[in-house]
Amino acid sequence: MATPLSPQSDSPSPLKTIAVVGLGTMGTGIAEVLLKAGREVIGIDVSEAQAARSLAALEAATARAVERGRLTEQERADALSRVRTGTDLAAAADADLVIEVAPESYEVKHRIFRELDGVVRPETILATGTNALSVTRLAADSARPERVLGLHFFNPAPAMKLVEVVSSVLTAPDAVAAVTDLAIELGKEPVAVGDRPGFVADGLLFGYLNQAAAMYEARYASREDIDAAMRLGCGLPMGPLALLDLIGIDTARTVLDAMYAESRDRLHAPAPILKQLSEAGLTGRKAGRGFYTYEAPGSATVVPDPLTPPPGGTAGAGRTVRSVGVAGSGTMASGIAEVFAKAGHDVVLAARSAEKAQTAKARIGKSLARSVDKGRLTAEAAAGILDRITPAGSYDAFAEVDLAVEAVAEDLEVKRQLFATLDKVCRPGAVLATTTSSLPVVACARATSRPQDVIGMHFFNPAPAMKLVEVVRTVLTADDVHATVREVCAGLGKHAVDCGDRAGFIVNALLFPYLNNAIKMVQEHYASLDDIDAAMKLGGGYPMGPFELLDVVGLDVSLAIEKVLHREFRDPGLAPAPLLEHLVAAGCLGRKTGRGFREYARR
Repeated sequence: MATPLSPQSDSPSPLKTIAVVGLGTMGTGIAEVLLKAGREVIGIDVSEAQAARSLAALEAATARAVERGRLTEQERADALSRVRTGTDLAAAADADLVIEVAPESYEVKHRIFRELDGVVRPETILATGTNALSVTRLAADSARPERVLGLHFFNPAPAMKLVEVVSSVLTAPDAVAAVTDLAIELGKEPVAVGDRPGFVADGLLFGYLNQAAAMYEARYASREDIDAAMRLGCGLPMGPLALLDLIGIDTARTVLDAMYAESRDRLHAPAPILKQLSEAGLTGRKAGRGFYTYEAPGSATVVPDPLTPPPGGTAGAGRTVRSVGVAGSGTMASGIAEVFAKAGHDVVLAARSAEKAQTAKARIGKSLARSVDKGRLTAEAAAGILDRITPAGSYDAFAEVDLAVEAVAEDLEVKRQLFATLDKVCRPGAVLATTTSSLPVVACARATSRPQDVIGMHFFNPAPAMKLVEVVRTVLTADDVHATVREVCAGLGKHAVDCGDRAGFIVNALLFPYLNNAIKMVQEHYASLDDIDAAMKLGGGYPMGPFELLDVVGLDVSLAIEKVLHREFRDPGLAPAPLLEHLVAAGCLGRKTGRGFREYARR
């Protein structure tokens, strides 16, 4: 069970001399954090050359800190005087704490812990930096299991705030308290978690990364589109495939193997492409090639390769789109109509009644007024945009539009009826688009006599702000219709990604299993809402924690999407968490009802 952590005492941590075993990127980063916090650091690595590289990296990092005004020259000299490196574990004899960050192998870690048992003092704490292996197993193999725990930093350690403090059933509370106090003194935010592969942050992150790899392997979408979709659709700092390259594809495979060995959840069974790339030595940035190709091993610069899309794409010529019809009166319909009008299109905004259409146009007027107040638009420009929007109480007003976009309720029968109507009222050659986020586009297409003209055009909410549009072509969609929508998206200033007609498309198919797994963690009393949200924001760079996001999206909407995913993919791991179903049944739908996973003040 994860619990919020605060200092265990008012006195400074007694952990003054700390050995770091394993001086790769993570070990060196941890050593840097410890040095800056005034600790004596003993760096140990099996390779003398790696120990020397680590020391050089520490010298360079502290030099940069001086250049940026974060350290004085004297403070830098003092810091470097407190570090020594070598290859002999006997150097850890004086340490109060040993942090092991050797390769993710039981054999390697067991050998280190066994040797440390014969070197360190009885009261010394032994911490493993594993994110994949059992802390309990390592502790049980030690002569002092009560002094063994997990201390999981995130990469890059100097920048990342999260530290997971992992206890086994054997760990003494005073050992947990000591490393918790240390983490706080290091300027980190520690979260206490139990011992299971992946803990909180990686436990959620690696399932998502694995699904993204499987999606790419199935050729459902290109690597560029998968990554762009998750960056632009979810606000993530990196796409999943680029992140796998950064982490190391071999490392990700090891973590997933450990998670699957315990959970037997198919979502954790490593995608075959991870094994293929690992065994070919294509392990990501460190090798110069993984999902992407890099300028050189260790470089972050992606270079073109045979899989890189040609500039400008290959969509071909599309149809001319001047006038646009938007069907619906909700927030999404209003937002889409605003986007088209801003781009210079004449827009017919049609709803089930003239009053609803006028209300939707008034909502757009308020949105434009806010832009004027913030200096993003002039009053004259806002008035011109609003004038391009014509409200209508009947879909007959779509008779001459070049593109009709529906944004009505997420109900297949409602959408099918609407497409049957659009088929009758829209002129031949008009493109018909659905904004569905989870329903089959082909079902909408089959409700018409021209399925070749139907395509998915999934905007994200709020449409004026969100750059992503998922372009969903069915097996019946004509090439020039696909090209038309790609051109339209470019004209709107949106980033279009291509995907096939299957549940969730890219974003929701990757996002909602991750959210569902977070709910399962709470349901199983492994971690609290606050700890999980903090872990994903601090450890994964997510703009919102999963429970913050669920409450914003709406628990009823989330449950509906998860049911669609489960029904389509038939994977037991995608079954909605019972806790989510119970909250929806109780009417706790998130912010819109004042209560979801958390309670909110009524407006």
